[in-house]
Amino acid sequence: MNTFGISERRACGLLGVWRSSNRYECKPDRNAELREQLVALGHERPRFGYRRLGVLLEREGKHFNHKRLFRVYREAGLSVKRNRRKKLVRIGIAQPVLAAPNDEWSLDFVYDALGTGRSVRVLSVVDNFTRECLALEVDTSFASQRVTRILDSVIARRGAPKALRMDNGPELTSRLFLAWCLERKIATNYIQPGKPMQNGHVESFNGRLRDECLNANWFRNLFEARGRIA
Repeated sequence: MNTFGISERRACGLLGVWRSSNRYECKPDRNAELREQLVALGHERPRFGYRRLGVLLEREGKHFNHKRLFRVYREAGLSVKRNRRKKLVRIGIAQPVLAAPNDEWSLDFVYDALGTGRSVRVLSVVDNFTRECLALEVDTSFASQRVTRILDSVIARRGAPKALRMDNGPELTSRLFLAWCLERKIATNYIQPGKPMQNGHVESFNGRLRDECLNANWFRNLFEARGRIA
């Protein structure tokens, strides 16, 4: 006896239809309304992520689970493309053999804070041959033009260097600074990003500056900081 045929007839007798004629009916999409709202908000605010769009929905009195919100947000194709910053790739220049003063100077910045909580920066300029500190300038910020003015004052009293060793900060890589170096025929020896040991002379000086001066003094204002550091 064919048991499969019996089960089919029983199913037909109980339901009144053949099993082969049954079709699955999809459940209504419970995310349809949320998707429409996200798409509408996404067109108005194209750079908003799902969290910020969720805040806009909450302002309208609509609260959704963040996992569900993210899932529908991704399915609707609203993901914001992140523009990754291009990393600067530099090849480190080997330490040259120095034979006289002004063969190479090093530049670097040290950070500290005043008693008011305001941050300050100290620009250090060191002759890598004599290990002499040529300039210590203190201010809340430094633009490229300010750095070149400080270097011009040092050059006026002891001559120009053959090269400058420094990191890749915006003050030292701007067009104005590069044009200044080109005009005075000064080579620019940039260290590799994340490798301060390639600028060891000024880093060693800055360590002593912090240990013996910055950590040992409490500056109430910028004027006092400039006087003591000088």
